Amino acid sequence: MESLNYYMNIYYNEVEKGDIVKAYQGLMKYMMNLRIHFKSKFPEYIVSGSVYQGYMDMSYFSFTPKSLNNQKLKIAIIFNHEMSRFEIWLVARNKNTQASYFELFKNSKWEHYNVPKTIKKNISILEYVLIEKLNFNDLNSLTNKIEKETFKFIEDIEMFLNNQIE
Repeated sequence: MESLNYYMNIYYNEVEKGDIVKAYQGLMKYMMNLRIHFKSKFPEYIVSGSVYQGYMDMSYFSFTPKSLNNQKLKIAIIFNHEMSRFEIWLVARNKNTQASYFELFKNSKWEHYNVPKTIKKNISILEYVLIEKLNFNDLNSLTNKIEKETFKFIEDIEMFLNNQIE
């Protein structure tokens, strides 16, 4: 493993070129605008106050219907930097809630979305790839696809949870 100084020199050289800086700034601007889009268009949903920019592993914001919020759950819209794709996760407000819902989905043989093998190092209960092949030349189309898939994800989860209560 190389030293931090070694990696910082590479980082500095790449930042100095400028391409990574412009790409990151453009991505963060899009994520902020996407959050504002959801907050403005769907005021009845609970939207986080900002975008978590992360450690260049993932950036995300939450967008949660009151029905899931009442169950101490959240929806996270994520940009996965390593995979260069948008994902959506069902997450919990705390570890106890996460554990109980993780077991519920895992034991139900849930097949609609990925249930992680374990929650020991994960914050997600369910994961789904929203969009893998990204086209940042058409941001409106990208936003519409993310919105459509987000609502499908939420609807499927709400339906599943409602069936568990009955």
